[in-house]
Amino acid sequence: MIRIIKSNFNQKVVDGLLNGCLLALKEKNIKDENINISEVPGAFEIPFTIKNILSNDNISTQAIITLGCVIKGETDHYNFISQAVTNSIMDLTLTSKIPILFGVLTCQSAQLAYDRSGVDMKKNKGYEVGQAAIKMAKLI
Repeated sequence: MIRIIKSNFNQKVVDGLLNGCLLALKEKNIKDENINISEVPGAFEIPFTIKNILSNDNISTQAIITLGCVIKGETDHYNFISQAVTNSIMDLTLTSKIPILFGVLTCQSAQLAYDRSGVDMKKNKGYEVGQAAIKMAKLI
């Protein structure tokens, strides 16, 4: 089972990441019934959801993929959220027995986020993290 945690904030960008991720998984013959998608309000809620999955996993999760997007605005909020999410996911990754893939964009502008979540799979970070999840799951 591949678990995907998807933030609903900056939905257009994250939906693009999800589309890329699902394409990468399907190219490696991962069937829909082996993919579980959990939606959370924003990137800040992703680490809590990872911790919950790791604590209560009664199915055989092979990898957890995180998808979200934080775009710099006019306040310091971007810095606090980006750092908190990144550090929390890293902490969970270091103690997890299964791979946790970081697919949370932290972009200086909306255009950079769109560039990394669009239909060009060579640039789509969701596609990239989907491919990485397959490789990491094979290591276990």
